[in-house]
Amino acid sequence: MGVTLIQVTKDEIETVWKMQTEAFSELLEKYQDFDTNPAVESLEKVSRKFSLPGRIYYFIMAEEKRVGVICVIDHQDGSRKRISPIWIMPQFRGRGYAQQAILEAEKKHGSYHWSLDTILQEKGNLHLYEKLGYHQTGEIRKINDRMDIIFYEKD
Repeated sequence: MGVTLIQVTKDEIETVWKMQTEAFSELLEKYQDFDTNPAVESLEKVSRKFSLPGRIYYFIMAEEKRVGVICVIDHQDGSRKRISPIWIMPQFRGRGYAQQAILEAEKKHGSYHWSLDTILQEKGNLHLYEKLGYHQTGEIRKINDRMDIIFYEKD
């Protein structure tokens, strides 16, 4: 079963925020990254991000449900498009929805010139992005003793 991307409206931001908080809480507990983890972002911060130019949030739809969210930053000026963040709700993980959502985003915004970052210690994430043609840039940012962020690009 495939996924579809449905653009989030301003009235749905609170739903996005609640989903984000739930989806990232396990990683927050695991890595204790209270400065960077999306689970600690306020509704106001998510609302501000939603309003930034070039930023488009999509619900990832499958099984007639909102199974996750992907945010695409696309300034449509030739600069790299960016995925930040993407998540699948815990009860829907392991079904290929993230991969399908990224492919759908690439169909909508063009399949070249992308960037993203992820947690180096989350090997499943690394495998997913590399399988989709993203390559490590060599940049790694240490967040704390438990966690590093690794950067990817796709040309």
